[in-house]
Amino acid sequence: MPAPTFFGGYCFLNNAALAAQALHDGGAQRVAVLDVDYRQGNGTQAIFYERSDVLTVPIHGEPRTEYPFFLGHVDERGAGAGDGFNLNLPLPRGTGFTRWREALHTGLAAIRSFGADALVVSLGVDTFEGDPISGFLLRSPDYLRVGHDIASANLPTVFVFEGGYAVDEVGVNTVNVLEGFGA
Repeated sequence: MPAPTFFGGYCFLNNAALAAQALHDGGAQRVAVLDVDYRQGNGTQAIFYERSDVLTVPIHGEPRTEYPFFLGHVDERGAGAGDGFNLNLPLPRGTGFTRWREALHTGLAAIRSFGADALVVSLGVDTFEGDPISGFLLRSPDYLRVGHDIASANLPTVFVFEGGYAVDEVGVNTVNVLEGFGA
């Protein structure tokens, strides 16, 4: 597991981790981070890997074939006090919405079991079928259901935008998540 000072992703600041810590500092005893970006949140995982007060649940591309490689395997469950508080849900390139949504439901069940007081969503819409550098096959209408499913956790929720590279659809897909969440 790389140290939190190791740079290995697309971000210089880990806004999801900052939001989770701010929620914790503000009184939330247990915070969950649901990462739905195509790439595994290696920095978020590293920051909270030895903590039991923050559950990290990334749904991401298979680490044997997808960046950041080497991290995000199912056996990476946390360490020390954090053992069992990291749940990687890797999926193979070409995964469609039905299978992806099953992973989402698995993650949401883990968040409910954890008893989270607050939720941070690392929202990447690079899971879109037309994304030029990712490999999942979600379609724009699917993001309405993603938002609705996340809302079913019935938690105070912060969305942290992580991106997407199908520029023409990024806004539509993001708005669809938010509309689904608010419906």
